[in-house]
Amino acid sequence: MSARVTLAVAGRVLRQVRRDHRTLAMLLVVPCVLMSLLWWMFDGLPGAMFDRFGPALLAMFPFIVMFLVTSVTTLRERSSGTLERLLAMPMGKLDFLLGYALAFGLLAALQSALAVAVSVGLLGLDVNGPVWLLGVVAVVDAVLGTALGLLVSAFATTEFQAVQFMPAFVLPQILLCGLFVPRDAMPDVLGAVSDLLPLSYAVDAMQELVGRADQGEVWRSVGVVAGFAVVSLALGAATLRRRTP
Repeated sequence: MSARVTLAVAGRVLRQVRRDHRTLAMLLVVPCVLMSLLWWMFDGLPGAMFDRFGPALLAMFPFIVMFLVTSVTTLRERSSGTLERLLAMPMGKLDFLLGYALAFGLLAALQSALAVAVSVGLLGLDVNGPVWLLGVVAVVDAVLGTALGLLVSAFATTEFQAVQFMPAFVLPQILLCGLFVPRDAMPDVLGAVSDLLPLSYAVDAMQELVGRADQGEVWRSVGVVAGFAVVSLALGAATLRRRTP
């Protein structure tokens, strides 16, 4: 592993994204638009519905967007032969994955800062904890989406197949993360499955920030999500193939 090579890969990815205006818009604009749509949908309804659902979705939107963009982009690198040429150079798989994770992590930080600024500053999302910590949680969630996207790209042979992994990897987490039913009110089996899914802890952290704002609990959940991201990157390095069969 080389820091110089990792930074070179990250710089290359950032230059590619900068030239791809559609991907850049999806990364930076779409989460803000979705949060605004959510606020508009709940506007005027009793019960502070935006404050109830907003934090959980603020965790989900960066996660979903980064998962889609990363899985498709990585597969495109492999199917086009770019990855094979890169790995023929003095560069390991971990250098490649860390470079991607660093590049998309920086984009995730910008994405999350914009989404949090819009949600709290413009849409009035009520947060009891520090706003900067809300941003930290959003960034970690987006990095988790990046890591899982890198992992699943190793098992797809086409971009369509990469998108097909979303129902298997993302939708169950959305259903069981506590957004619709509190996790402690779920049947025992579903509650146990929920405890094994990283998005559950991301939602826990967001909801804690608008609830009791116990920073210890927030950091515990953030640590769990970060651990899942690290494990996903390690598995991605072990399963990454040079080219698509």
